[in-house]
Amino acid sequence: MVLISWLFPSLFEQFAVKPNELELETPYIKHTIEYTRKAYGLDKIEEVSFPAESNLTPHDIQNNMPTIRSIPLWDRRPLMATYSQLQEIRSYYRFAGVDVDRYQVDGSYQQVMLAGREFSRNSLRGETWLNQHLVFTHGYGICMSPANEIGGEGLPEFFVKDIPPTSPVGLHIGRPEIYFGETMRDYVIVKTRTEEFDYPSGDENVYTTYRGRGGVHINSFFRRLAFAIRFGDPYLLVTDNLTPDSRILFDRHIGRRFRDEGPKRFQKLAPFLQFDKDPYLVTADENLYWIQDAYTVSNMYPYAQPFGRPYIRETNYIRNSVKAVLDAYDGTVTFYVWDEEDPLIQCYARIFPDLFRPKSEMPASLRSHVRYPVDLFKIQSSLYNTYHMASPQVFYNREDVWEPATEIYGVSERPQVMDPYYVIVRLPDADREEFVLMLPATPAQKANMIAWLLARCDGPNYGRLMVYKLPKEKLIYGPMLIERRIDQDTEVSKEITLWSQRGSDVIRGNLLVIPIENSFIYVEPLYLRATQAGMPELKRVLVVHGEKLAMGETLDEALEKVFGTDTNRRRVEESNGGGVSDGLQELSQTALKHFEDAQEHLRKGDFGAYGTTIEELRKVLIKLSESPKADTRSPAP
Repeated sequence: MVLISWLFPSLFEQFAVKPNELELETPYIKHTIEYTRKAYGLDKIEEVSFPAESNLTPHDIQNNMPTIRSIPLWDRRPLMATYSQLQEIRSYYRFAGVDVDRYQVDGSYQQVMLAGREFSRNSLRGETWLNQHLVFTHGYGICMSPANEIGGEGLPEFFVKDIPPTSPVGLHIGRPEIYFGETMRDYVIVKTRTEEFDYPSGDENVYTTYRGRGGVHINSFFRRLAFAIRFGDPYLLVTDNLTPDSRILFDRHIGRRFRDEGPKRFQKLAPFLQFDKDPYLVTADENLYWIQDAYTVSNMYPYAQPFGRPYIRETNYIRNSVKAVLDAYDGTVTFYVWDEEDPLIQCYARIFPDLFRPKSEMPASLRSHVRYPVDLFKIQSSLYNTYHMASPQVFYNREDVWEPATEIYGVSERPQVMDPYYVIVRLPDADREEFVLMLPATPAQKANMIAWLLARCDGPNYGRLMVYKLPKEKLIYGPMLIERRIDQDTEVSKEITLWSQRGSDVIRGNLLVIPIENSFIYVEPLYLRATQAGMPELKRVLVVHGEKLAMGETLDEALEKVFGTDTNRRRVEESNGGGVSDGLQELSQTALKHFEDAQEHLRKGDFGAYGTTIEELRKVLIKLSESPKADTRSPAP
């Protein structure tokens, strides 16, 4: 019997299942594809064909100047070190991380980088009980810089800087104190007989008294005893600094960008939700707020593929159902229901009706800063790399598996998987620029680009997922192929070698794939970090389009080398009201250049290049014929 029980299944597998494996498994593969796509929201991804041409002209660049101006040259990882050197101001302040967002600045929609200046107990030299819990109670202010601008010596320009915060662009912060943040672990007591340190001012210090609603009154012996037991701190019972108005602020920690021990403020209020690992700071209505995405998850969705993450337990269903907002001054938390169709959050909202609010109640000043979460996008893009294959046969044979693109980043020369990145672009067929989260994809074990996925973040389009599929019949350079071309460029190699010989580290920033019209440009910043100072400076910008690669001290310079157009001059012309005649002149110059190039190819007998250039000339002439005529008549007296 033992022999039969072992032999029969083996024979059945060998002679009945394997010869008909696809036919037998097809119903189950269909279920897995269908329900996995539903469980992770992949069924709502819109698929669009993208031609990925390599024929951008100077006219195309000029027509997309808002996108060009928004290309983020500052990466938040090297920028973190630069911020720390320039804007922490005092040793007891720390930036926990740099956030990416967008703001209206002087009437322009701009991508920015910002960080909150939090108080660091570990850097406090006078570690007395009074200093730790009554005097040094909060951080102060933020620094903010445009993601695409380079100041003197390769350092960032600042929209908000210093203590107290100053802003050359009118971003006023009326309540800059940060009592709740990513590094706030200890309890503090406010409204005591001891004034709180607010911020340094020259040789003196400025002090303040807390005016918020946060915390719990500690105005009786029994409350003091309860908190003394809670925190294991007998000083709460014997200190003479408390008043009837004193409040104790605790659970001020909202989590950091890496796995941390212990529940955070959001998690204690809603432990049934899973929280994103990256809370981000925004300024709205002259106040500071933290926004953190929250998820409803389950591991019981039928047929769906499980997915695990260190910060999210293994699950096979996930929705970004909640946006949690915390006032950085008084700690008030509001949970806004964002995905009203999610059955799990509908259930929780009925159980806890006072905990959740509809998203329509979120102030417009905060709604303009919500963004699609990176954690969820990573999960969705990872699964979509396989589950975009809707055919059971294709899925079974693994014929069209994708994977995230790779790049060379930092000082290492080893390829690493690209992270999704936020960028302001104008999508094909869109009428204006918008803030999106995107990630290129390549075929499995190949370096050519096959698609790019994006999540839209603005207004009514928030949450729309799209994948732009590229032609399979031609080579589209993926990020890693561009990196190899950069490595082989003699000018770039010479510069990097020269910097390295001078004792500096060359940090390669994110390779950004930027869609423009029906094509791409690739942009990579290079940072230089002195071995001793450790402050990265943005020194060069690389631009690649088609077969052209150029390096410049600024993005404008690199673009001019690639496209033969002075984008900096174009900005001046636009600000001075440059008209239609400027565009006609640029098109005429482009047409002349194509004609001269074609003649040169003809003299060399390179008929293939000659035909390509003539085709480019034809396209420019079509644009020239469609352009409105400039009015050259003299104005009437």
